[in-house]
Amino acid sequence: MKVEKLHIIIGLVYALAGMVLGMVMAESGDHTQHVTHAHALLVGFVVSAVYAILYRVWGVAQGLLALIQFALHHIGAIIMVIGLYMLYGAIMPEEQIGPILGIASALVTAGMALMLWFVIRHKDS
Repeated sequence: MKVEKLHIIIGLVYALAGMVLGMVMAESGDHTQHVTHAHALLVGFVVSAVYAILYRVWGVAQGLLALIQFALHHIGAIIMVIGLYMLYGAIMPEEQIGPILGIASALVTAGMALMLWFVIRHKDS
């Protein structure tokens, strides 16, 4: 399966999860997970969709480096969303989850830096 299709499938899973979380918050009146909701939709869905477009339309990269970029983003994003859920759900204190969220953020940022490098070095046809 091509990396752009993987990005869009996983991105759509994040969109669905974020929407369901939004519906749960609206129904319950408890909006303590709004940060998790926003990150699932923005980092999980929107950024993944943008990556899929960059791969599909501009063909910015392929092969092992594209898979590394994919892995950096999605490993970081899933850790981030779960970590934020645990933090804002008072499942784990900030002292414990904070360093894990820092690593997740670094992974997502590394994925974005790699994508930036792909776009900069891409030769237009």
